[in-house]
Amino acid sequence: MLVDPREPAAPPAAAAAPAREKLRLGDVLLRQALVTPEQLQEALDHQRGSGKRLGRVLIDGGLVTEDQVAHALARQLRVPAVNLKSFPLKSETVRLLGESPARRHRALVLEDKGDYLLVAFADPLDLFAYDEVTRLLKRPVRIAVVPESQLPPALDRHYRRTEEIQGLAKALEKDVGDAVDFGELQTAVGQEGAPVVRLLQSVFEDAMQVGASDVHLEPQDSGLLIRSRIDGLMQTQTQADKRIAAALAQRLKLMAGLDISEKRLPQDGRFTLRLRDRTIDVRLSTLPTPNGESVVMRLLGQGGAMRRLDEIGMPPAMLVRLREILNRHSGMVLVTGPTGSGKTTTLYAALAEIDVERQKVITVEDPIEYRLPGLTQVQVNDKIELTFARVLRATLRQDPDVILVGEIRDPETAEIGLRAAVTGHMVLSSLHTRDATSAPFRLLDMGVPPFMVASSLQGVIAQRLLRRNCENCAEPHAPTPQESAWLAAMAGEGSAGERTLRGRGCSTCNGTGCSGRLGVYELLELDAAMASAATQSDPVAFKRLAAEKLRGHTMVHHAFELVRQGRVSVAEAMRLSGDAD
Repeated sequence: MLVDPREPAAPPAAAAAPAREKLRLGDVLLRQALVTPEQLQEALDHQRGSGKRLGRVLIDGGLVTEDQVAHALARQLRVPAVNLKSFPLKSETVRLLGESPARRHRALVLEDKGDYLLVAFADPLDLFAYDEVTRLLKRPVRIAVVPESQLPPALDRHYRRTEEIQGLAKALEKDVGDAVDFGELQTAVGQEGAPVVRLLQSVFEDAMQVGASDVHLEPQDSGLLIRSRIDGLMQTQTQADKRIAAALAQRLKLMAGLDISEKRLPQDGRFTLRLRDRTIDVRLSTLPTPNGESVVMRLLGQGGAMRRLDEIGMPPAMLVRLREILNRHSGMVLVTGPTGSGKTTTLYAALAEIDVERQKVITVEDPIEYRLPGLTQVQVNDKIELTFARVLRATLRQDPDVILVGEIRDPETAEIGLRAAVTGHMVLSSLHTRDATSAPFRLLDMGVPPFMVASSLQGVIAQRLLRRNCENCAEPHAPTPQESAWLAAMAGEGSAGERTLRGRGCSTCNGTGCSGRLGVYELLELDAAMASAATQSDPVAFKRLAAEKLRGHTMVHHAFELVRQGRVSVAEAMRLSGDAD
């Protein structure tokens, strides 16, 4: 809670409610000399023509800031001004007030003080909002002031459309009953007002609102669990009656063009939807379970801004080496890592280094995640046998200079890609391996001739994503004995004074202590000795040579540097160490 230090502390009985006489924002700002009479009159004239609130007119005109308005009102009413970015909100306290009135009255319950509730208002002069909130809470209310722009994100984090989703789920329970009639369902889903359609729309909007990468619908004995993966961690959205699971699965199958009568076998599909002026590609996977079909959806935004190599967090020395490799006219560069580790982002960042006006660039993807001018982009479609291998073979007849293959999934794609790299093309692709050292032998396991791997593979990037410390609540952290041992192993004798940070959890990060993710990378360049070991299929010699090459420059070392910078916690870096062992 941030109270203006120039004001004396309010007495215990300080204004619990706004004064009943009508205060006007303009008068408050005039009294505190934040605007002149001329500026206020000009703003009032503009307000009459625009219909905006006076405060928004003044802020948009650059005459005052949101913080100045909030603190001016707080001083006038002798109440606290609150910074929601650092205030330790609790969801159970926030939800004492329903989502709908909280959004309508722009109010947020901050604390339960026992005798009263402290509630933040974007407009503390709104007497009607204060009266309504007090009536709904059925408790004495004291007000605090919050900058208007901080309120919607806080409401989104703590409500997350929970009431809306639960209400739609209950409405759907009544429609569905104990059994699903497939004929009636197919007819009903065509109606835009059907509860199943509105429920799915709310689930997707919530997922986009919180930046989820995946949405999971999981039928359990106790009910249907709806969860989202945010920054790599699963978070429960809501739990509903499991009877609605079949209706949701059938609707999603229809959207993806799958067989709605088949519930015994896994199915995969995709569809595109448009939400809030954004186009989203959804990859859908179903899996039969004793309680119904489990559905997982990967959300991929179209048209996002493509990042460059120097914007994704690569170490400077690695960046220089990678750019040298990309300037060559032939060879293959692989990006490796598990699903969801940012491989596609890195591949497109590499493409951004290439002059597309002077070179022919063709991408073969599933799906196309970035649509960019100057590139020829092809999306594979297994249903019509338009596979990676088939498209790649045709691509070679299109006179390309650079080819991006979204993923090497099978021996045929691997061999065609490597042959293209041998014959004067730069080939960029991704592969699922644990680290850079494993990539050549993953290709060999696919049956690719060793000489082809040795002569074509120029470099392998391995990467992971680590959860970043929340900037609003990161604080000094005393390492545990295990963490101290890890720091000592990484830094040697000089680790005793290592300063580490960890997020304690706040309203901004929803109590997790982490907000967003950072990439950690390693780059293995194949030299003559390693190429010889690969040609002879000698993994022991290859791994020994690779370890010498990567000494001090592995993903784990990169994570250690981020710990030193205070950007990730020791525990998060140690989790990577376990994955990379």
